[in-house]
Amino acid sequence: MFFKPVYIKTFEKGLLKEKALQAREMLKNCTLCPRKCGVDRISGEPGICRTGKNAIVCSFNPHFGEELPLVGKNGSGTIFFSFCNMLCNFCQNYEISHQGEGQKTSHDQLAAMMLALQQQGCHNINFVTPSHVVPQILSALERAVPLGLKLPIVYNTGAYDSVETLKLLDGVVDIYMPDFKFIDVEVARLAGVPEDYPETAEKAIIEMHRQVGDLVVDSSGIAQHGLLLRHLVLPGDLAGTGKIMKFLAEEVSCRTYVNIMSQYRPCGTAYKIKPLSRQITIKEYKEAFRISEEQGITRFDKR
Repeated sequence: MFFKPVYIKTFEKGLLKEKALQAREMLKNCTLCPRKCGVDRISGEPGICRTGKNAIVCSFNPHFGEELPLVGKNGSGTIFFSFCNMLCNFCQNYEISHQGEGQKTSHDQLAAMMLALQQQGCHNINFVTPSHVVPQILSALERAVPLGLKLPIVYNTGAYDSVETLKLLDGVVDIYMPDFKFIDVEVARLAGVPEDYPETAEKAIIEMHRQVGDLVVDSSGIAQHGLLLRHLVLPGDLAGTGKIMKFLAEEVSCRTYVNIMSQYRPCGTAYKIKPLSRQITIKEYKEAFRISEEQGITRFDKR
């Protein structure tokens, strides 16, 4: 059976336009993300994310380094948004998230990027760091759907997301891909992010799973809808892997599809902070899997 992304039905009901308008209103006194800067982004006033009424895009292209259910044969159609509402000091895309490499992009241009990625055969449209540009995404989708967009939408986020904003995406996003980075407040402070990150991420991930459920793939192994969670292993178990997996198993689902990632390195300014100044060891990476299985999580990305 042909898979029909959830946002097409939402568009046909006339609800996508309504959601885009609601989201745009939030920009006037910005409360899109948990930062709640309260600035008028419509007038160009930047908050923490340094993004006004137009999204800033660094790049868009088929990506073959993502999780296996997203990549398939033709790649995941990634659109990398510049700047970020988290600003982790160890970000591996520091030039994009902190320094804002990229170009201001209109809604029509963003819609054209989606359609171009579909034309190239990508299996999905993968919005990378989208938390601060939800209104722009919704407006672009409203333009792209009547032009033939029909790929699943991936919301690829650090999980510092407002539940209120996520509810606007109910019926729009097919695949949520949050990265639950760390669960302890002290580690959040160490990484330079708001201390409410752990609590906020938990609430956000619960809401994401409520909307889309566990990850579902087709007969070819390509993701259609559901939750796919990333977890980057940090040196010295700073991420709190066991606590995170316990949360997933008990509060979300023991069938949660998880990518335990090994590629941490002290990018950005993390090399100046001793606990974050080294890569992880093979032993630490293997231990993360052991702990995850111990907590009841067994559905891992094979890459």
